[in-house]
Amino acid sequence: MNKAKRVAGVFLSSVLTISLLLTGCSDSEGGPETQGGKNGQKEPVTLKFSFWGDTIEKKTVTEALERFEQETGIQVEPMHVPADYLTKMTTMVAGNVAPDLGYLSSGAALSWGRDGKLLNLTPFMENDPDFKKEDYLDQIWYEIEPGNIIAMSTAVEGYGLMYNKDLLLEAGVELPPTDANKAWDWDTFVEYAKKLTLDDQGRNALDPNFNPDKIRQFGLQYDPYNMMAAVVSNGGNFLTEDGTGFGLARPEAIEAIQKLADLMYVHHVSPTPLQTKNMPDTALQTKKVAMTVSGNWALQAFAEQDFNLGVGVLPKLKESNTLLDGAPTVIFKSTKHPEEAWLLYKYMTDPESVLPLIEGGLWMPLKKEWYTNPELINKWAAGNKAHPEGYTEAFMKQTIENGFRTPGFEVKNLDKINALVTPALDLVWTGKQKAEEALKGVEPKVLPLIEGYYGR
Repeated sequence: MNKAKRVAGVFLSSVLTISLLLTGCSDSEGGPETQGGKNGQKEPVTLKFSFWGDTIEKKTVTEALERFEQETGIQVEPMHVPADYLTKMTTMVAGNVAPDLGYLSSGAALSWGRDGKLLNLTPFMENDPDFKKEDYLDQIWYEIEPGNIIAMSTAVEGYGLMYNKDLLLEAGVELPPTDANKAWDWDTFVEYAKKLTLDDQGRNALDPNFNPDKIRQFGLQYDPYNMMAAVVSNGGNFLTEDGTGFGLARPEAIEAIQKLADLMYVHHVSPTPLQTKNMPDTALQTKKVAMTVSGNWALQAFAEQDFNLGVGVLPKLKESNTLLDGAPTVIFKSTKHPEEAWLLYKYMTDPESVLPLIEGGLWMPLKKEWYTNPELINKWAAGNKAHPEGYTEAFMKQTIENGFRTPGFEVKNLDKINALVTPALDLVWTGKQKAEEALKGVEPKVLPLIEGYYGR
């Protein structure tokens, strides 16, 4: 029996079980929710699945939903929302017309989960003989409190160093390591970034005559808002370990954040926010930038461009790591079909269901086996343009061994805290204040908002 038939058999069996359970719970008259159709037959269940994403993601998700329909008989209405997604969801939830399940931002998911607007997935997982929580990565769970899991990540998104290999070879720069044990220390990283930063006369940033006002090629593009990898690498975090203090105002975090700002304003190797606005999406291909720090999703776009892509682990301050991101997929509590919604939820977490998005570089899989089983690894992380040589070590292995989650997975009240922290950091990223001044300055306003961590 092939894979598709096995999957279909499992889902059809599950649907039959649910149908029997629903029939057993019905009254003797057969109410509208159990029969409701002509000749005493049940009306077909239709689920609404909401999601965002580009053309490729829209196509792949829609096709996965169509296969689920064919395998289960449960109808699914795709609801693709390419812009203003959270505004749309907020309006629908307020009007009690939310979809059955779909993507959500981490902040909204945790807030709405706390307010009881999302289903707790734990009972479904515990009562489903075909589901094993231990099959999935430990870092993907959104948990309001012990026993109340409201989501998994839609996908895993690890971070790493991506670069135009030809530019590094031309400059005689050592290629970034893919082994975490050999990750560049910060000084080495800055030196190489300087060597790769060129002014309009071709002088690099190590040259005493280098002109920082006329840069034609930056050695690096490092979005400072992805700062948490550097902060944690230096021994800091967003909150203190006990969840009572503002971790970004501690010396370890301040030092890391200032080093990121120095890449722009002291070393001149990375574009400022204003300069970044004028950078094309093809900056690596068009030699505007030699290296960039980004999440796994960027590989999809880079694979479609014509240049020699390389990947490596992030540079380190004290310890090598990678940042893990991944917005959640949730089941809204207002669904009238929770059992069927769970079946679709489970289906969409299976890497096989969304393989084109994983193979194409947009997503990383949720299941552990796809990081350890050579046969499965070859399905997505090797032998294709989106996953160049070194990817399995620099991204895949690093995710398993040294991946830590963004604050969005577990910091309570994060949206309100960030409403204060983001403007303070803007002063750092625009060169108007030093990190210590900005973060110490906002700390008294942040402290009353700190409520600790979810799931602890």
